Amino acid sequence: MGTPEERAARMTTQLTEKLALTADQQTQVKAIYLDQNSAMTKARAAAGDDRKAMRDKMMAANEESNTKITALLTDDQKKAFAAYLEERKAAMQNRGGQ
Repeated sequence: MGTPEERAARMTTQLTEKLALTADQQTQVKAIYLDQNSAMTKARAAAGDDRKAMRDKMMAANEESNTKITALLTDDQKKAFAAYLEERKAAMQNRGGQ
């Protein structure tokens, strides 16, 4: 999976390709993802064997990050971001065998 910094860079690159982020947006998005990844690393450590608690914290962190990112985007980018999130959600459901 990589370090929080590597994951933030990879996720920022994906969004840049999907949404044509400006340099300023890239910097802000990377900071949001870095905060999220750091929080998730701490949540994993704190949750121990309580996978539901870890999942709940991670879902909340994802929602918070998505809200922050949406606030940075233009109207066209917001539509593309919403579509991207739906694609990822469908991919996660398919991967889970649901």
